[in-house]
This record gives sequence, C-alpha cells and structure tokens, in this order.
Amino acid sequence: MADLRIRTIDEAEIDTLLSEDVEFEGELTFQDAVLVKGVVRGKIESSSDLFVSEQAHVDAEATAEMISVKGRLTGSIHARRKLELFSTGRIEGHVQTPDLIVQSGAVLNGSCRMDGAPKETD
Repeated sequence: MADLRIRTIDEAEIDTLLSEDVEFEGELTFQDAVLVKGVVRGKIESSSDLFVSEQAHVDAEATAEMISVKGRLTGSIHARRKLELFSTGRIEGHVQTPDLIVQSGAVLNGSCRMDGAPKETD
C-alpha cells in the first residue's frame, strides 16, 4: 500500500486558530502554523504551515511551507514544501508545489505546476 503521508491535525500543537465564527478579509502574515476554521479572503503569506479545516473557506492568494486542505481553498496557491488535499478538500485555482498528495474523493479544479524536489527539513 502506498504511503499517503497525510496526517491528522492536532489543534493543541497549533499556536494560532481562526475559529468558525471568524471572517477575515485582508492580508494575513504569520510565522507559526495557523489553522483556519472560518472564512479568510485576501492574501496569506507564511514562513510556516497553513491548515484549512473541513468547515473553512479560504479565497486567497496563499503561500506557505506546507498547506493542508480539508475544506475549500480558492485562488493562487504556492506550497513551498508540500500540499496535502484530503478527501473532504476542494481546491480551485492555480497550484504550485514540489510535492502534491491527494486523497481519493478530493477535488482539484485548475492548474498544477510541480517544479523541483521538496525542500528538505531537519
């Protein structure tokens, strides 16, 4: 059996959480991992990881090390290390990542560009 390498998210390990009742519009920049459970529109720039939960809707230009999608992500997406798309996830837009993992049942509508190998982490 192939190793999907998709792991579950432990909310206790994530420093920043945008809960279900949060609706944010604008530019979001962060250095630690963020879990989005609400709605975000605009631009997301991260030097860490971005997690999009099942109930979340992100409509943004998103750049992060690793992006994990269980909800809906629309826009231009750049995962510098890896993009995980779970079975409940839906992506619409342009994707750029060196490593793409897609579970059966997920939806990816748009274009995908995969240049080079993923960055190694220690």
